Amino acid sequence: MLDIQPLAILREINRTGSLTQAADNLCLTQSAVSHAIRRFEKRHGVKVWEREGHKLRLTLTGEYLLSLAQRVLPQLEHGANVLEDYARGRRGAIRVGMECHPCQDWLMRVVDPFLVEWPDVELDVTTAFQFGGLNALLGHEIDILVTPDPMERAGTEYRAVFDYELVLAVASTHPLARKTRIEPEDLASETLITYPVSRERLDIYTRFLAPAHVMPHRHRTVETTDLMLRMVASGRAVSATPDWLLHEVEGVRGVPIGEGIQKSIHLGRRAGKAPAYMNSFMELAANVHL
Repeated sequence: MLDIQPLAILREINRTGSLTQAADNLCLTQSAVSHAIRRFEKRHGVKVWEREGHKLRLTLTGEYLLSLAQRVLPQLEHGANVLEDYARGRRGAIRVGMECHPCQDWLMRVVDPFLVEWPDVELDVTTAFQFGGLNALLGHEIDILVTPDPMERAGTEYRAVFDYELVLAVASTHPLARKTRIEPEDLASETLITYPVSRERLDIYTRFLAPAHVMPHRHRTVETTDLMLRMVASGRAVSATPDWLLHEVEGVRGVPIGEGIQKSIHLGRRAGKAPAYMNSFMELAANVHL
């Protein structure tokens, strides 16, 4: 394998035009520079340069090595900087897992300043988990889990980043829009629309309908928030929705559910020391509200 030092010497001599200046820039003596080149020549059986009076003239081998140095050394120097960034937590990757379907807009408000502050950190967002968000976190499939339903488990830690209320979204012309709060029986004749999440993880069921032994007339699921709100606005369905989603939606009103269902969005991560960029992501998230 080639020794890097002779390549650095040749590049520095070419930069400065002086063996003396090159030696100073490399923190070497002139004799150390000459010795390094002679050792290289002896090891590889080549001649790197020839002296012409007080000047050095590169041989064909020397010209090739100089060209090699100009291509390879910048890459090695960049590699050293990258390693230093990794060591200081300035470079890396964050894989964010979403268990909050309507949180995309909020997440983008976190992502935009994060990407500006940490240009060398890769960011990926997924909603597809093989065995659920918590297992994905513990299994190192993701690094941060965005969830409204934190599940405590050894080796994890959560941080609440903002609070909200789950309300019933109804069309402004719907009779339920005139109520001050929704009772379980109000949904017995309604079509309830939700994201494709099991009922065991839907608060409208676990905290409101199931305790009252009431079920909606019909239950449908949709993938996107936009379609859900369009169906609500048309009067075809009602939906349990975070209140902040309805702030700028025309034709839809949010009505409190029972005594109120208060929720918080949490960020979960594996316990222990985290890179600086991950701590920064958590801080940015805690300061972005909808």
